[in-house]
Amino acid sequence: MVNATRVSHITLAAYFEAGILKYLLFVLLMLLYILIVFSDVFLIVVITTNRSLHEPMYMFLCSLFVNELFGSTGLFPFLMVQILSDIHTVSTSFCFLQIFQVYSYSHVEFCNLAVMSYDRYLAICFPLQYNTRMTLNKVAMLVALLWIYPLFEVAVMLSLTVRLELCGNSINKVYCDNYSTVKLACSDTSVNNIFGIIYIFTIIFGVVILIIFTYMRILKVCFSGSKQTRQKAVSTCTPHLASLLNFTFGCFFEMVQSRFNLSSVPNMLRIFLSLYFLTCQPLFTPVLYGLQLSQLRSFCKHLVFGKKVGSHL
Repeated sequence: MVNATRVSHITLAAYFEAGILKYLLFVLLMLLYILIVFSDVFLIVVITTNRSLHEPMYMFLCSLFVNELFGSTGLFPFLMVQILSDIHTVSTSFCFLQIFQVYSYSHVEFCNLAVMSYDRYLAICFPLQYNTRMTLNKVAMLVALLWIYPLFEVAVMLSLTVRLELCGNSINKVYCDNYSTVKLACSDTSVNNIFGIIYIFTIIFGVVILIIFTYMRILKVCFSGSKQTRQKAVSTCTPHLASLLNFTFGCFFEMVQSRFNLSSVPNMLRIFLSLYFLTCQPLFTPVLYGLQLSQLRSFCKHLVFGKKVGSHL
């Protein structure tokens, strides 16, 4: 499909003159990015090199860490360059590429968290049948599905945006997003709007409903089960639920500040809200799982200190 865009670049209007403060922001972002990359890569190495961690839960965790490494790598270097730059413009091609990256990351993250909730549901509600229900082939299929389906859906969404004729070239963001770009169009956007509704519908009914269903069943088992069952549910579900709530609130903040007029809100706060799910989630999740899961924590200590540590600390 031929790109009918009239403009060759997009101006990111949310940036402001920070003076010497921009160097402090640059250093802060660089340190956060280094921490994210180190923690994600470290935990991926721990999981892949220890055969005892080659279980469904840790395979899904590894997929989650890979996605967060993908998301942060696509954003942090860009933000650091833009903070030091005096001209905050990007080519339309790069803008579309960033839209693909941001939406792919967020959609894969949601699907990954949904699959993890399904895995915990099987482990807690059907402990004796867990190994037969969650086989290696099923794990591989679920991992492939949670990556392929979001990437396909985002690719379709982006192809509809690329075909639009853009008459403006300024968006009030610090990165490109699909909603703001579509608003620049002076051609018909009805197809985009219809697909946007379908996109949100599939997330709500294909992902959120699955998560709600699994946690309702887990809660039912906890209330009717033994103390040991409740302890197992709390220990394995707490990091997942905390990560899920953190990411959901971050996405909600982004949707609110993108679609409603928040001119009365300070600019720095609006920027923080729009970046929260892209920056805090990759930082929050590895730390949360690394500290919470005793088996993962044990192997981390073993890898760092080079000595055997008990599996339950």
